Amino acid sequence: MVKVEEVGNRSTEEATDRSAYVNINADWVNAKGAWLIHVVLITVGKIVIDFVPGMTQQMSWTLVNLVYLALSYLMFHWVTGIPFENDLHGGAYDDLTLWEQIDDGAQYTPAKKWLFCVPVGLFLASTHYTNYNPWLFAVNITALVFVLIPKLPQLHRQRVRFMSDAPSGIVTPVTSSFPPSGASTPVSEIRLTEELFQ
Repeated sequence: MVKVEEVGNRSTEEATDRSAYVNINADWVNAKGAWLIHVVLITVGKIVIDFVPGMTQQMSWTLVNLVYLALSYLMFHWVTGIPFENDLHGGAYDDLTLWEQIDDGAQYTPAKKWLFCVPVGLFLASTHYTNYNPWLFAVNITALVFVLIPKLPQLHRQRVRFMSDAPSGIVTPVTSSFPPSGASTPVSEIRLTEELFQ
């Protein structure tokens, strides 16, 4: 049901492709003001959500937490590769998420510690301002766990796949008329196809 697989080769060619140019996809994380932008976005999100009529403080903090965690997961752990100037690196980052590209994959760097602490801090704030409501706590802690697990060093270059036999990507269901890729076509299907086109 659940399968964990390692992605990305660690070949000499890949290391050379990565060192040829600066990876601007992941280099911004260490730029001046990159850490502050998270606090600014959370604050702006909180202000915008508070303007919705009838919004309670409990729901407002929960929504800010969930939206930040969802966007964080999408940006750091879902999308792979480099969205721009990908040809400079020869596809060396195609299988890596942004989290795996930060600081060339090094663990426990200041940027990764900050990006680990921000969701935890937001979770603690949302838990406090929801007056420790058990239902909202359950929603917030579940979302936090889903965002923090891919950040763990044990899951670096690992992909967790659910109900999948394919090595990567989205699984395409196999129908009776199309054999799985890589499988040879049965002779009876070839003869049937030849008869149809004659």
